[in-house]
Amino acid sequence: MIKKVTISKSIIENNKWTPKFAYIYDKLKDSPEAIEFSNFIEKGPINGIDAREYKENGKSYIRVSDMKRFFLSHSDIKKVDIKETPKKILLQENDIIISRKGTPGIAIIVTKSELNSIIGTEAILTRIKKKYDPFYLLAFLNSKMFFEQVINNLSGAVASGINHPTLKKLKILYDVNIVPEISSKVQKAIQLQESSMNLITKAQNLFYSKTNINNLKTNNEKYFSVNLSDFSDINLWTPIHLYPLYIETIEYMVNKWPSPKLSEIATIKKGNEVGSENYIEYLDKKDKDIPFIRTSDLINYEVDLYPDFYVPEEIYYDLKQDLYPGDILFSNDGKIGVTAFLLPEDKVVIQSHIKRLRLKESAIKKGITPEYLFLVLSIKEISKFQAAKYTVIQSTIPTISNYLNDFHIPILDDNTIKEITLLVKKALNAKQEKKRIMREVNKKIDHYFDN
Repeated sequence: MIKKVTISKSIIENNKWTPKFAYIYDKLKDSPEAIEFSNFIEKGPINGIDAREYKENGKSYIRVSDMKRFFLSHSDIKKVDIKETPKKILLQENDIIISRKGTPGIAIIVTKSELNSIIGTEAILTRIKKKYDPFYLLAFLNSKMFFEQVINNLSGAVASGINHPTLKKLKILYDVNIVPEISSKVQKAIQLQESSMNLITKAQNLFYSKTNINNLKTNNEKYFSVNLSDFSDINLWTPIHLYPLYIETIEYMVNKWPSPKLSEIATIKKGNEVGSENYIEYLDKKDKDIPFIRTSDLINYEVDLYPDFYVPEEIYYDLKQDLYPGDILFSNDGKIGVTAFLLPEDKVVIQSHIKRLRLKESAIKKGITPEYLFLVLSIKEISKFQAAKYTVIQSTIPTISNYLNDFHIPILDDNTIKEITLLVKKALNAKQEKKRIMREVNKKIDHYFDN
């Protein structure tokens, strides 16, 4: 549908609005349901604190890079040793955190599991007044309608971001006729997300209880010695390849269970680069454009519903990447070892730094399932340890090249495989339902003025 609106040049200049976004500006300006964000805020906006010394254990430190639309990405959460959280950023349940830089304007809501976390300096804390629904606000803050306002009100020459006074002046569409429905759906999506993550954690704990691979008495010293001849047997002259912790863990696994190489049980195929000239940004995408999934878009064991870039549908058909629900994605370069499971809701193109894994028929006949393989690859002692052994730096990017083929996969007893498979299937069903609900929420808000 072509949208037409007449708007004066002075309004565009004074409000930083480009003609491209004049339509939504005009609609919000005239809508009685559009209210400045400042009216919803009880406390804030308040920036988090700067903490750069990360630890193995401590409080979770939420950076803007960990924030995705609606949800926190748990794949790379850092820990900080801060005993007492500064009072001004003590989190309460249902607080809303908004990214100030990075991709400005992304919002997440604080749940019970984040209450003890610390927010980073580029994250903005806002506490919502009791009379307003925080779950509806979460949905609107993550809508195109709000994001368009954010993008057209950025400041800063080097690293642009949204400042507090400007953020408070942005308009929130708060139509009481749609608030309850959207709030209910967002709460359901959050419950499904938490359920899916808990089920995957339960499956991982089951794997650990059966293998004890996380409690081995291995050599974890930072200093170790090896024979020069050990390097001559491999094509990698990197000391980490012979790190005792990794070597002993893998030897334990191989000696304890059948542990075929990944290439023996699965086909492995890498994605493609499409060229930045084909990138379509989130605000510019059409309904038929296809999500372009980069390693940063593999979050919480799935592909992000809201990646930064999309590509035209014809590229999807030209590349013929042969991606189907049940395939496993594995980041091969950059942040190595992040896994995701493709769902029926996912129609995507993957970049070349990601590899697609699909079980061979021969492996399926032996009782191995895609869910089991996915779970095993989510275990740090399996995927991260083996990835670290083979990691080298190509130019500036870490990679394991084709060594993913050589990863050993422990095959446990049939009953354990079945138990793990059942738990993971339940988790994936919850993720699928969550994505379906989120699409409904986005459509309801983004097309509000179309009627």
